[in-house]
Parts: sequence; structure tokens; C-alpha cells
Amino acid sequence: MTDHVSVNVYDDESSSFDDDGRLKRRGNVWTASAHIITAVIDSGVLIVAWATAQLGWIAGPVILLLFSIVTYYTSNLLSDCYRKGDQVTGKRNYTYMDAVRANLGGVHVKICGILQYANIVGVAVGYTIASSISMVAVKRSNCFHEYGHQAACNVSTTPYMIAFGVVQIVLSQIPDFDQISWLSIVAAVMSMTYSTIGLGLGVAKVAETGKVQGSLTGVSGGTGMQKIWKSCQAVGAIAFAYSYSLILIEIQDTIKSPPSEAKTMKKASLISVTVTTVFFILCGCFGYAAFGDQSPASLLTGFGFYDPYWLLNIANMAVVVHLVGAYQVYCQPLFAYVEKTAAERYPDSIIIMKEIDIPIPGCKPFKLNFFRLVWRTIFVIFTVLISMLMPFFNDIVGILGAFGFWPLTVYFPVKMYIVEKNITKWSGRWICLQLLSGACLVISIAAAAGSFAGLVSDLQVSWPFKTLH
Repeated sequence: MTDHVSVNVYDDESSSFDDDGRLKRRGNVWTASAHIITAVIDSGVLIVAWATAQLGWIAGPVILLLFSIVTYYTSNLLSDCYRKGDQVTGKRNYTYMDAVRANLGGVHVKICGILQYANIVGVAVGYTIASSISMVAVKRSNCFHEYGHQAACNVSTTPYMIAFGVVQIVLSQIPDFDQISWLSIVAAVMSMTYSTIGLGLGVAKVAETGKVQGSLTGVSGGTGMQKIWKSCQAVGAIAFAYSYSLILIEIQDTIKSPPSEAKTMKKASLISVTVTTVFFILCGCFGYAAFGDQSPASLLTGFGFYDPYWLLNIANMAVVVHLVGAYQVYCQPLFAYVEKTAAERYPDSIIIMKEIDIPIPGCKPFKLNFFRLVWRTIFVIFTVLISMLMPFFNDIVGILGAFGFWPLTVYFPVKMYIVEKNITKWSGRWICLQLLSGACLVISIAAAAGSFAGLVSDLQVSWPFKTLH
């Protein structure tokens, strides 16, 4: 960090540098919203109909709404931790781990790092699985259209996972988070596209049949224990759908000021969480109304809908394009951490430090770094291999939601906010914040148990590298 540079961005708007000596940030409320929407309205929106079906007409929408409120509230708490002290002139925390280090320190930093980066790896695996399922759905849709709905049309996901990995190897060479805004905007548009199509198909099916399916308590049948596990798994899936706190600080670090980054980030969170909640509730409710207990695990790939097949194909390709961008949005913090650590440990290494300018006609030269090329390629290959071993999207998102929601979305933001604002122990506000954290911990434990039960069940009927859809 160039601490010796003394530039005041507030006095000189034309300056090329911010107050910390780094290149001037250009992000705003709309780019931040695009990053959040890309992270939140992912393939999780397609699972909310299934989740609503497990929970029923009362608990389903209520839990969706509660998660949105908790996520928005704790995101605001976390936004206030971007700068230490004053929200305009305080020292910046560039990453989630930096914020934990500045406010909590000690073992909290290591725990946060393990949880954050393990969750990022898990998200990358989940997105690889989801994208392959959507690509397979396009192939199967064409097959059903040609040979009829009763045709087997089984297709392996493995080649499509490999294809997704090849694309990610190329895109992962984009050096920094602030250079993927265009990718986030494209991904956000795609997420709106397939969410709207899924919603429209659900509405059309309800209108066609003229009746609303489902019950107040959700899917019936099976043992009481199975009902509990499925309900817990559904809660985990909803938690996963709302999770973006693990990259919130990194998104906030792309925002220009004034106004303060926290103020802009809170506005972006409000816009994004409101938009995503509307989509989640509408897709969940209309999907459940259309299919009832038979609500598919994915609204677009579960083949509750067969026609119009071309519209389903458009929606599923939009899912793939969106997940291509979402993969990068989530993985950039991990990429940056590994490369920063390597540079600090081996500052004289030519392999790690040297960048080669690759000329691109009509654009700035692309900076190729050998270490970045090798390590990011290995990372993508690793996530693809894990995806082939465990291609169970519902279980993966449930586990990710359970393990990531409480510590990263609730516990650390609450604890850091208490320290940052010097909230008195045993005061009314302190008690309320602790109760919120405790309640979310219980929910996360239950969701983890349900998702692991589902994973064990699926592992009994599937073979690695041979799973068909």
C-alpha cells in the first residue's frame, strides 16, 4: 500500500487516486446493486418454489420475508465496518477479513477467513453444478420436443461441467474485482430474464388450470422425520439464496466517495434485497401454486414445464450466462487474497510479481501474470472435479446456506458492529442483537442437519462422474 501518497479525493475530484493512495474507485449505487443482484438472484431463485412447497403457504412466504429483513439489517451493520471509526475519513478495510481484524482481531480473523473462503469454494462448486444442469435441460428440452415427453432423454452433466470450467479458466484471468462490473451487469440482466420467465410460466400454468395447488403445511406424505429434514433443508436453501455478506466489503471497496461508501452501500442493499425478495416470493408462491407437492427442485430444469420449449431454452441459457458472471463475482475475493499473500511472502519472485502486457487491438493491453494463470486455472479445475463427485444441487445449496448464513451474515456483522459503536453490554440494544444472533444460529444448525440428511440419501443412489439428468 502506498501510504506515502497524500491525495485528498474530496478536495480534488479530478485526482486519479483516492485518499488511501489507490487508483480512484468508480463504483456507484448501480454497479454495487448489480454485483449484489448477481450474487443473490442466482439459481437459488429457481429453488424457492421447491422450498415453499416443503414449508407450506404460511411458513414459506414468512421465512422468505424474515430472511430478507435479517439480511438487509445485518448488511447495514456490516457496511458500517468498512471504515474504522469515521465513515468518511476512517481507515478503510479492503476485505471482510480486514474488517474482522480491525474490530475483533485474534482467532476471529482465522475463523472468518476459513469460513469465507471455504464458502466461496462451495459456491463455485454449486454454480458449476447448477450451470451444467441448465445446459443439460436445454438438451433434454429439445429431445422432449422431438421424441415426446415420455422419452428417457437422459444426459450426463460431466461434459457441460467441463465446458463451464473452460469458460471460467479464461474469465478468471480478469485481474481485479473492479474490472468485472460489466460482467455483473450482464449477469444481473440475465438473472432478471430467467426469473421473469420462470414467474411467467408459473402464472400461466395457474391461469390455465384455474386452481391454486398446495396446502398450509406443505408437502404431505413420508414420515414425520422426513418432513422435518426436508423443511430444514428448505430453510438452508433460502438462506443460501440470500447470502452475499461474504463479499459485501469487497463490493463496498469498489464504491467512489463522497457520499460515504456506507451510505451508498446501504442504498444498494435496500434496492437489491427489495428486488430479490419480490422475485423470490413471486417465483416461490406461483411455482408452488402451479405444482403443489410436485414442485420441482428447479423451476426451469425440473420439467414441470415442457412448452414453449424455446422459451425454456432461453431461460436456461440465461441461467448459464448469469452463473458464469456470478462465479467470478464470488471468487474474486479468494483470488485476490491468495495473490496478495503470495506477493507478501515472495516479493522478489519474478513468477509471482511480473506482469506481461499482451496487446489487444482497440483496448488497453492485457496484463498476464504467470502465477495468476496457473493458480486460478488449478482452482477452476478443482471446483469442476468436486462438482462431478457431488452433483446434488439442492443438498449443496442447503449446506452452503447453513454454514455461511449465521457466521458470515449474522454473527460477525453483529459482533463487529457492537465493537465499532461501543454498544454497552447488557443494554437493550446489545440484548436484541444477541437474541438475533442466537436465533439465527439455531436456524443454521437445523438447516445443516436437514441438508446433510439429504446429501447422505442422494449419495446412496448416485455414482461420481456418471450422474444423469
